[in-house]
Amino acid sequence: MATKMKGAKDFLNDLAMPTVKGEGMRGLAVFISDIRNCKSKEAEVKRINKELANIRSKFKGDKTLDGYQKKKYVCKLLFIFLLGHDIDFGHMEAVNLLSSNKYSEKQIGYLYISVLLNNQNHELNKLIVQSIKNDLGSAQPIHINLALQCIANIAGKEMAMSLGPDIPKLLTSGDVSPDVKQSASLCLLKLLRTCPEAVPHGEWATRVVHLLNDHHLGVVTAATSLIHELVRRNPEDYKSCVSLAVSRLCRIVTANYTDLQDYTYYFVAGPWLSVKLLRLLQLYPTPEDPAILQRLSTCLDNILNRTNEAPKSKKVQHSNAKNAVLFEAINLIIHMENDERLLTRACQQLCLFLSHKETNLRYLALESMCNLASTGCGKYIEPAQLNPVINSLKSERDISVRQRAVDLLYAMCDYQNVKTIVAEMLSYLELADYSIREELVLKVAILSEKWAKDYTWYVDTILRLIRVAGDYVSEEVWHRVIQIVTNVDTVRHYAAKTVFEALQANACHENMVKVGGYILGEFGHLIAKDPSSTPLTQFQLLHSKFPLCSVSTRIMLLNTYVKFANVFEEYAGVKDAIKDVLLNDSNIKSSDVELQQRASEYHRLITMNNTDVLNTVLDEMPAFPEKESSLLAKLKQYSRTNAIGAQNEEEEGETGTSKQMPAAKVRSTDDVRTNGEAPANVSGKSSPVPNIPPSVSEDLLQLGDSQLDFSTPVSSTNPYAQSNAVGDLGSNLDPLLDIFGPGPTTNGSLTNGSLSSLPGGVHPNAEEAFKRFVLSDSGVLHEDDQIHISAQIEPRQSTAQLTLLFSNSAASPLNDFSISVKLPENLSDFLSVNMIPITPPSLAPGAQAKQMVEVTCKADYMTKPILNVCFTNGGSGLPTNLSVYLPLPVSKFFQPVVFNSGDFFTKWKFLSQPSQECQKIFAAKFPPINTVTDHSKLQGFGMGLLLNIDPNPANYVCAGVLYTTSANVGVLLRLEPNLQSQMYRLTVRSLKSSAAQAVCELLEPHF
Repeated sequence: MATKMKGAKDFLNDLAMPTVKGEGMRGLAVFISDIRNCKSKEAEVKRINKELANIRSKFKGDKTLDGYQKKKYVCKLLFIFLLGHDIDFGHMEAVNLLSSNKYSEKQIGYLYISVLLNNQNHELNKLIVQSIKNDLGSAQPIHINLALQCIANIAGKEMAMSLGPDIPKLLTSGDVSPDVKQSASLCLLKLLRTCPEAVPHGEWATRVVHLLNDHHLGVVTAATSLIHELVRRNPEDYKSCVSLAVSRLCRIVTANYTDLQDYTYYFVAGPWLSVKLLRLLQLYPTPEDPAILQRLSTCLDNILNRTNEAPKSKKVQHSNAKNAVLFEAINLIIHMENDERLLTRACQQLCLFLSHKETNLRYLALESMCNLASTGCGKYIEPAQLNPVINSLKSERDISVRQRAVDLLYAMCDYQNVKTIVAEMLSYLELADYSIREELVLKVAILSEKWAKDYTWYVDTILRLIRVAGDYVSEEVWHRVIQIVTNVDTVRHYAAKTVFEALQANACHENMVKVGGYILGEFGHLIAKDPSSTPLTQFQLLHSKFPLCSVSTRIMLLNTYVKFANVFEEYAGVKDAIKDVLLNDSNIKSSDVELQQRASEYHRLITMNNTDVLNTVLDEMPAFPEKESSLLAKLKQYSRTNAIGAQNEEEEGETGTSKQMPAAKVRSTDDVRTNGEAPANVSGKSSPVPNIPPSVSEDLLQLGDSQLDFSTPVSSTNPYAQSNAVGDLGSNLDPLLDIFGPGPTTNGSLTNGSLSSLPGGVHPNAEEAFKRFVLSDSGVLHEDDQIHISAQIEPRQSTAQLTLLFSNSAASPLNDFSISVKLPENLSDFLSVNMIPITPPSLAPGAQAKQMVEVTCKADYMTKPILNVCFTNGGSGLPTNLSVYLPLPVSKFFQPVVFNSGDFFTKWKFLSQPSQECQKIFAAKFPPINTVTDHSKLQGFGMGLLLNIDPNPANYVCAGVLYTTSANVGVLLRLEPNLQSQMYRLTVRSLKSSAAQAVCELLEPHF
């Protein structure tokens, strides 16, 4: 807005004092000169008030003002407004200038309303809209351009809805000048971005692609921007633009710069148009027509060949324009993916840029190579190019270039080069900018886990990572190494020995103490026979770090100590030393309640003579259950726009060609820590870990990038309560109750009074009934000895007709019968419900009553509406208030959509932002996985099940449109079953993140 006002002020100065004699407004020039000559603010205000009084008298006078005088006075008002003073009159005179036939007067009118009257609710809006509509129908191109520019600048929703239908006519009309078509294209583009509902869909939409063949390159440039936006919203309707874009691009590339003199920039023909066309082609898959594909390949070849030509100018603008086209062409080659010759040439060209003297070119080369590697085309990057990338990491001064080098190394990593890359990343980590160190730590942790050939190297790497950048090692990283060491029995001895040696350093990071405390508590007995690492030595080493640690780490160490007391009971001095520590005033009388309570309870526990209690509470820890790693999800939070880190795993999942190590079973991090502490019931004894067969679709990270479950805390009042306890404690329970007091008792039956404690007071079976309707349109909603309720749903895009049938199952009549629908948590903003009360309000035994409910979906939702049924039993006279969920999940407002494979994955890749995706990885709830059952479940959900689309025939893909009264939302779904591990990965993508999340939440319980 400030830029617009500055431009308007400069324009008024030019009007007042033009370069051509006789074209200015003398009165305006004198007024501006007087204002500039004022020596104080008071003098300026006085002069302005005098001028305002004069203008007001002129406008109210009997004498009619001509167009020149109106223009002059309106200019003065505009100048006064730009000086920061309020203007409350003269608006009508400015609007009247729009009706003038003179360009200069009409121009001032449009300038005035653009600056002063841009309020959508202004009382003169109707007059302004009518004047603009008249100018759009004018025979003067210059008047049409003024109107179009005004619409693009200030059009609100009301103005856009009124004028939107008139603009497309200018694009498709044959007798309109190129300047008007150019302005109309840009105006429509602005409306599409600010008020898309104002742009009508019609015949013009299919004809607009032919503007790519227009002889005027200005029209083609503007139309390309418009078509790009249209294709981005609905690519299916504009497929014909591909051949036209290829044709126009070939003509530009093969043309001499002298042929396009007006559109040549430093000897480069039409660089901006070329870039726009190349970006447009990236919105579609590779052309299937061999002729178009051949022509496009030839065109891309020509662009690559130009890099070898001698430059026609030494100026930087020439190289910038030339390279802009080149890099966009390389992006298109990467997007096409299927032309090995072009991919090889593009990769070779990018590698040459790595040693270029221009920093910007090195940055763009690294970025494009990251894109190449992350899209599954990394095989075209030769191993010899690893050294130049590493040199970029070491020697670059610009931090952004170094960061791109890190991204490329991350994407290039495999079994052969993992040790080299990780070592270089660790070296760079010591010098890296503080803002990216945590992201770099996550990448090192992911690579070392994913591509490690043996776990001993992985343990060494993570411990070195903690030493080098302990402050930036997040909980997810050290939790992960604990999980893997716990599950892989072959590495336990090495891990215990290595972490023991690491703890002997004088300066030891607190994260190292946490890892060491946990691993030694679990597996310290494996190295206890070594004279250098006796149990007492282990304890003394850990306790030497105790005073300098935070409270959460001290709690973890207390857990380790109590495990030592149990495992090393036969070793002299260990148990007594631990008792002394627990009774120390800094622990038993600590100001921290958690630390004090653990010290007290642990001391009471190890002084008991009941070995059954000790074996129960301090039982050995089982293997972690299979659960996904949170490292990739954590990395997504730090990834930039291209999200190289996250896409690497995603693309491997899509191609199904990655080969990883056998998966290490992982348990929930809830068992690793609660507020930073380790669990208490850990024995020093090792437990066998089941062997997991290798799988081409699994790695150490398991099935993708969802976060670990940290939601279930361990009870702070009973630190020995274990979520992984197996079996009944039996006779061991009584001594535990003697120590800690009796726990709360529960009644196995659910009484009527307990219903109020459930969410919303609904019936305990309501959730299961609601889940059945997610995959079905009819069924039983509730059934007991008094009433039977069934439902039938008829979806109709954004509305659904729900038929409820109530049957009296009792031997007595149900009196005072009434039903109502409750919309909790502002659900009325997302749903509207229309229903007629049942009459008569009584049901005889065996009688039925039907209720019709019409529901309209305003926007996607997750909260469940509640159906309340009230009646009085005629026999007992007891009233009943029954609440169940109204069986209307958001899936009932979906309509299926059909795509071919190319279209589906084009849209899938377009929805690549983290905010547009919801992913869940979970174990099969109804094992074994049955493909026939899964197929029927997805068919019943409401979205279109697309067959023979995914490259992996075992996967399912679906597409649908969620119809709402506010906007229709497209949703894509991909379900990937893993028969070996009996797990699923469910991924849903949509422009609206809440819609994707709602679909995930509805489907997960059914697989």
